Amino acid sequence: MQPKLQETYYSYSSPISLLEELFFQLEWNYERLVENELVAEIQGRWCSYQLFALWRPDLECFMFSALVDIKVPQTKRKDVEILLSMLNPKVLLGHFEVSPDDDLPVFRYSLTLRGNPGATLEQMEEIINNAVLECDRLYPALQFVLWGDKNPEEALMAAMLDTYGEA
Repeated sequence: MQPKLQETYYSYSSPISLLEELFFQLEWNYERLVENELVAEIQGRWCSYQLFALWRPDLECFMFSALVDIKVPQTKRKDVEILLSMLNPKVLLGHFEVSPDDDLPVFRYSLTLRGNPGATLEQMEEIINNAVLECDRLYPALQFVLWGDKNPEEALMAAMLDTYGEA
């Protein structure tokens, strides 16, 4: 791995503007809700994810979330929360939780930029790639718990298996 010689900082743009530029370049559908908020939808390996981004200039903090479109029934909520508590230590950047308002699993990540000249496109790419990767890892485990009658431990073990090659 070679070190990056130079990253391009965009000190005059908010992270939302950078994310908007990235989505535009990738030809993804997105909507700028207000100046500091953006929403998009991206196709993952198993399903689509709703992406939400918020820039808080007062805190110099970029907040990002990806909603997994699987409603967690109350009867399975405890098992899903156990699954997420077991998965979160394995997630390098960000964490999962179940949104209390709509019972959907959500991936969250915050990036503080205090003292930095700005955000980079590389940072935005890394956040998106990481979110989709982690949501794609979570989805099969959720399926096992919600519809496969597996306990959280079994579901996590099955979902964390890496497969190599082709059958």
